[in-house]
Amino acid sequence: MKHRFLADPLQQLTHAYRSHMRRAMQASGVDLPVTHVRAMKGVALIPKCTAQLLAVRMQRDKAQVTRVLNELLGAGLIVKRGNPEDGRSQLLELSAEGQALMLHVAELESATAERMTRGLSEEQIEAFIRTANQITDNLND
Repeated sequence: MKHRFLADPLQQLTHAYRSHMRRAMQASGVDLPVTHVRAMKGVALIPKCTAQLLAVRMQRDKAQVTRVLNELLGAGLIVKRGNPEDGRSQLLELSAEGQALMLHVAELESATAERMTRGLSEEQIEAFIRTANQITDNLND
């Protein structure tokens, strides 16, 4: 296999996945950019989440993440509370509305995963996940 052609199928897969998710979200009434959904996932998954931790996880500068967080706060999808361990920072959590939205997004992602893996065996799916994780690790070293 010629490695120089590896980028093409990766870009096609990424584009197809994002396009499908964007259409599915719009069709179900979710009107949020992908960056906002990623931020909400981070808030949900990072223990004692702060804007700084989220910026590191998303590999974005803190100013960009802060802008997204302010929009999510304004929409009532996340809440801030004081950080008892560090008075200079605030902890981020999903609001009840944000939790409900993320459950809905998880359902859309699950349906998309079902569609993506149609016709693939469990072994093929597991091999793909291992391969994709190894490639990611190689690039992040």
